[in-house]
Amino acid sequence: MTGGKGISPCLLKKFILKNDFNQLKFHIMRKSSAGLVKTQYYTFAAPPNGMRLESGKRLGPITLAYETYGELNTDRSNAILILHALSGDAHAAGRHSSHDRKPGWWDTMIGPGKAFDTRKFFVICSNVIGGCMGSTGPESIDPRTKKPYALRFPVITISDMVQAQKHLIDHLGIKKLFSLSGGSMGGMQVLQWTLSYPDMVRSAIPIATAPYLSAQAIAFDEVGRQAIISDPNWQQGQYYHSARKPAKGLAVARMIGHITYLSEESMHKKFGRRLQNKEKFSYRFLTDFQVESYLHYQGDSFVKRFDPNSYLYITKAMDYFDISRGYRSLDHAFRNAKAKYLAISFTSDWLFPSSASREIVNALQNNYKDVSYVEIRSSYGHDSFLLESAVQTNVIKKFLDHLLREI
Repeated sequence: MTGGKGISPCLLKKFILKNDFNQLKFHIMRKSSAGLVKTQYYTFAAPPNGMRLESGKRLGPITLAYETYGELNTDRSNAILILHALSGDAHAAGRHSSHDRKPGWWDTMIGPGKAFDTRKFFVICSNVIGGCMGSTGPESIDPRTKKPYALRFPVITISDMVQAQKHLIDHLGIKKLFSLSGGSMGGMQVLQWTLSYPDMVRSAIPIATAPYLSAQAIAFDEVGRQAIISDPNWQQGQYYHSARKPAKGLAVARMIGHITYLSEESMHKKFGRRLQNKEKFSYRFLTDFQVESYLHYQGDSFVKRFDPNSYLYITKAMDYFDISRGYRSLDHAFRNAKAKYLAISFTSDWLFPSSASREIVNALQNNYKDVSYVEIRSSYGHDSFLLESAVQTNVIKKFLDHLLREI
């Protein structure tokens, strides 16, 4: 559903007379917004026809939560699939109601006139399997036991996430995606799509990602997982019917992860060594510094919306990802790719550095594939793909518009 085309003088007068400025603000935002959206659900792979996972196990039934923005054209050729990062979900743009305080996680990039222009494209975003935002994951009910899967949920991979998304795209009647895009883990899924289903992808935009996770990134993931597992309330993952959940462990995991999303420069500019609501040190183990308060806030907020077991499963999927696994080399992996690529990285991203994107670009060039590469100067670290909307919009719009003119 695309946003409105403006506010008429009569409607403006109505809001002012009613003193309903919240509604006025909402209608103004809708002018360049995806508008009001609704999460939808698709269920498939009912037993005994469960989806075979990379591990060899089968999973089913599987439900995927997804949202769409814009309209699918008559020949179903204008679909763009957006893939989310570790903590993301299907709600990429718009609002679920006029009272929502925040829009979807990539609202700055999806909507009328934005990078993924809903006047031209039909944009889809789904929550990954293993997630906890409506798609089948560890907190879902296991049909065999009628209880939450917990650790009985099979370990999943990026390839499994993509296979599940393929079922959704088939369900929507889309034979070929105009484009794919996503940052971080979303970029991993973009790469996997282009290799698993090369005939279904016209173009791909991997952002702030890598062909495989570095040893340092795996190390940070493991520390986060151990924080959750070490929480006494984790109970071997069987906490769903308990009054006490492993909130502290998940909060610490999020704090650790969030540090990796920022750059030293951005942390210095935002916090420095400033104290939190005080002029002197407490000389106790309290929250003295603003950066400490910020990390505690991030951890506490995350606990309210994310499942600890999902964090374990999704980080493990990222650790396992290596797009060259099963091939002789990274070059060999891309030999059958057919998409046109636009790779984007950011100068201050040390978690998924520009050198990782250049590895992808070099492999594609060695296979004589159509690839463009842009490194964006930013001080925001890995979070740049969520924050540097203006420059990304300019680059992505030019790339997609060029493809539109070609066809």
